[in-house]
Amino acid sequence: MHERQAVVFGVLLAGLAVSGLGAAALYTDSLSLPFLEREFTALPTEDAEDVRTYCPPEGALPVATNGITVDVFNGAGIDGLAGQAASLLTERGFVIGQTDNAAKVSGVGRIIYGVAGSAAAYTLQAYVPDAVLTPDSRQEAVVDLVVGSEFAGLAPQEEVLLDPATPLVGPEGCIPFQEFADAGAAQQPAAEQPAEEQPAEEQPAEEQPAEG
Repeated sequence: MHERQAVVFGVLLAGLAVSGLGAAALYTDSLSLPFLEREFTALPTEDAEDVRTYCPPEGALPVATNGITVDVFNGAGIDGLAGQAASLLTERGFVIGQTDNAAKVSGVGRIIYGVAGSAAAYTLQAYVPDAVLTPDSRQEAVVDLVVGSEFAGLAPQEEVLLDPATPLVGPEGCIPFQEFADAGAAQQPAAEQPAEEQPAEEQPAEEQPAEG
């Protein structure tokens, strides 16, 4: 009986040892069993934003930096990043409107602009070449720069290839600017119609004294 118990316990201990070694091998990928394999499910990676890229206005020239007002926003969650970007832009002559925080954005950042700020946005992008031009319905010429976590500063001045006398050029395949202008015009509130002029009341003619 003692011998049988010793054999039984020995077999159980050996089985447990083998199971433990097998589990460790599976955990460390040292052993692969087809019937245990399954596809790994991960959270989907956020796709790049589908932004419509409009061409600059035909014949539009670069805007002088001191004629561009930029609102700078921190879209990276890094303390002081908006202020840092604003200081760099100020050194290049840009006018800073405001600095604040914004929702997080991926990459270097976004340049948000309306129809009136198209040339200014393309000019700014020459200084932040990897920022994504993002049109919206604003009517004013002020542009926003939302800096992301990959923002590392402005392009060196010698790499900013803007000729004041050479029209701006959009990327290949950009949408004609007129479509952007038409869409912006459609979103403007209807202009108030001037009140119809009322005809002036006729004044009675003054009686002329009879000649004596």
